[in-house]
Amino acid sequence: MIESTQLNLMPTMDYIFSRLSTEVSSVAMVSLARLVLAAILGGLIGLEREMKHRPAGLRTNLFICLGAAMFTLLSDDLAVEHIGDHTRIAAQIIPGIGFIGAGTILHNHGDLVTGITSAATLFVVASVGMAVGGGLYVTAIFATGLILLCLYLLGGIEQRLSLKMEFRTYEVTGPDGIEITHELNQVLEPIHSIPQNVQTAATKEHVRVQFDVEGTRTEHEKAFHCLKQSTILKSVVALGAVSPE
Repeated sequence: MIESTQLNLMPTMDYIFSRLSTEVSSVAMVSLARLVLAAILGGLIGLEREMKHRPAGLRTNLFICLGAAMFTLLSDDLAVEHIGDHTRIAAQIIPGIGFIGAGTILHNHGDLVTGITSAATLFVVASVGMAVGGGLYVTAIFATGLILLCLYLLGGIEQRLSLKMEFRTYEVTGPDGIEITHELNQVLEPIHSIPQNVQTAATKEHVRVQFDVEGTRTEHEKAFHCLKQSTILKSVVALGAVSPE
């Protein structure tokens, strides 16, 4: 009778399997939810970058955020399984992102450097992914909102206050390349700038010259107005900013 009671108190194999399946499923669902959240947050930041035609756009930021979350999860799970350092894998995310970020910084024609903001964005996106992977959901969501706020607002504020230096490309036409060069130097002298990355193409009717100029928004407006007023130049066209941040 006692043996029968003890047998009834012992959990059956079906009960054990059911409990294990439930626990495993709950753990897996938490991990999957974290990965999905990391993809969403990284995608939101990447969408802003994609809309501004940056080298690191939607997929890049999404994958980095998702990968950082995944490595953070693996760092913790593998350490538990194999008895190791919980931060060993996650710690390697930072130098890895630094390597990718360096690839987004472009050096064009000497002093023209672009992509620094994109590289910095990748760095903070990785931190968002690590926060999600570590279960810090509120921190990750708040950080994402703050990043988007900075990307949307600060750039506009810099432009309105004429604080940010940027390169813009212009194209002018004239009768002779030497005359055009002399006129450009004379027009740009008041803003203490010189034409950079100058490209010249001669046609039967005139000579076309494309060049970059560095300056603030106010300085560019002044330079464009002076170029339009020139009697030497037949036409003046502003082609836009060179990879603005």
